[in-house]
Amino acid sequence: MEKILDIISKKMEQAFQDAGYNAAYGRVTVSNRPDLCQYQCNGALSAAKVYKCAPIAIANAVAEKLQGEDFSMCKAVMPGFINLNLSDSFLRDYLEKMRTAPDFGVQKEGAGKMAIIDYGGANVAKPLHIGHLRPAIIGEALKRLHKFMGYNTIGDIHLGDWGLQMGLIIAELQVRQPDLCYFDPNYTGEYPEEAPFTLSDLEEIYPAASAKKDVDKEFADRAHIATYENQQGRRGYRAIWQHIMDISLPDLRRIYDKLDVHYEKWLGESDAHPYIPAMIEDLKAKGHAVMSEGALVFPVAEEGDKKEIPPCILIKSDGAAIYATTDLATLVQRMQDHHPDKMLYVTDKRQNLHFEQVFRAAKKGGIVKAETVLEHVGHGTMNGADGKPFKTRDGGVLRLEQLLNDMTNFVRSKVVENKIVAEDEVEATTAKIALAALKYGDLSNQPTKDYNFDLERFAAFEGNTGPYILYTIVRIKSILSRYGAWENLPICLPANPYAQELMLCITRLGPALESALRTSSPNLICAYIYELAGAVNKFYHETRILSEENKDLQKGYISLIGLAKRILEQCIDILGFSAPEKM
Repeated sequence: MEKILDIISKKMEQAFQDAGYNAAYGRVTVSNRPDLCQYQCNGALSAAKVYKCAPIAIANAVAEKLQGEDFSMCKAVMPGFINLNLSDSFLRDYLEKMRTAPDFGVQKEGAGKMAIIDYGGANVAKPLHIGHLRPAIIGEALKRLHKFMGYNTIGDIHLGDWGLQMGLIIAELQVRQPDLCYFDPNYTGEYPEEAPFTLSDLEEIYPAASAKKDVDKEFADRAHIATYENQQGRRGYRAIWQHIMDISLPDLRRIYDKLDVHYEKWLGESDAHPYIPAMIEDLKAKGHAVMSEGALVFPVAEEGDKKEIPPCILIKSDGAAIYATTDLATLVQRMQDHHPDKMLYVTDKRQNLHFEQVFRAAKKGGIVKAETVLEHVGHGTMNGADGKPFKTRDGGVLRLEQLLNDMTNFVRSKVVENKIVAEDEVEATTAKIALAALKYGDLSNQPTKDYNFDLERFAAFEGNTGPYILYTIVRIKSILSRYGAWENLPICLPANPYAQELMLCITRLGPALESALRTSSPNLICAYIYELAGAVNKFYHETRILSEENKDLQKGYISLIGLAKRILEQCIDILGFSAPEKM
């Protein structure tokens, strides 16, 4: 379905052409003075310089050609603006098309294309902490947005399961339990099905080993050797690795489920490992991979770089692969398995240089096609309400599950205190509101920006918050429920300025989603639904709906807020949360 701005711009371009001017000057924008008009065209100001004519004369000539039933106002004003208001009938007909069209008539620019969203990046054997919140919910929202916009999408968690943390755990386990069969190079039997450690053990073993490597060089060397030998397939170490995976993954899935974050692929760096040897040989054969100080590297610097771009290290001097190696091998795997048109990586923005190196190597080395879109969506950090890094009382990093519990407990206390729902509905309602507060509180910020986590502000039922959006949806649900069957009622002419404002806001759905997709910015969806919720509430407060005596007028009101509800519900689904029935 064509966007309103495109429809109006085409009419304006034709009017410029009919008046004897270049059609390119007919671009229309949303007015920056809504008190004066809904849309405007400033093309006459630019055309005046070319045609050596007063801009107001051009604007008058064009406005005269544009008069018609689609506009209630088409007026040239000094020094040469063309102000436009849509006619009520045009607005009604456009919304009726949105109401009846699949997905509100939003253009599916991703139709026939594949997008892989790499997000989450959890490390096995480590508990999820608050640093994992942003990539998980930003990535989930971007995946859902791409799917809504027509892409065939795959979300891949890309587990950290192949690096030094594995060698550290193996080395520390050998110190603690040296007699385990996994460490006997001559052992040929079957390894035990049950791991010699629990999840709680792992959560203690890894930090202890990580701290030890910083003060014990011999231990650090053994951990590096264990990492290399695990990557090379040492049988006992691979068995320990499998135990770690079997214990860690169910817990990761449990917490991501609580966040309503779901991955189509649970692949990790280990899955890319088999692709490394052939990839390295191919890069060598093409002359891209060269030796430098004992390491194999891929120089990716380009003439004209304004900053130094170091070579991309493929194989370290000790023979071990690193993150860049597995990231490139993952690209090989994805291109072979899925042939994606677009790949997004959602990680901390401090990894910008890493992805610049990897993306350049992938393009220069022919691992991906030149037209394949590779994008790093770098996000900022979440700080405490005081603006300082978020820490626990003892100075540690807060676990993600604890953050979820804190938000849930805070919301539950408000739900119970205000008697929002019946006792048997408290937990389900609390879960929805808490998730909305947490996700919207994060997603309403531009991804690249740092922000301060404020429990009370995020969970407030007023202001630019998730609960406010949910409250608006629940309010509409209540009205529709009291009215009765409403789904097939047609849109009517705007009966007052508040209805007109709401209708105009609804028409901006498509452009908002397209902008969010183009810039990988879910915050633009938040901004749109906050504006839409505001228009709904203003309309509600200024208009009699259920008490309206004119039944035809009432039907139009009901249809309008019903359409707004559906759009709000669709948008929060893209953002990754849903509304309860009551609040």
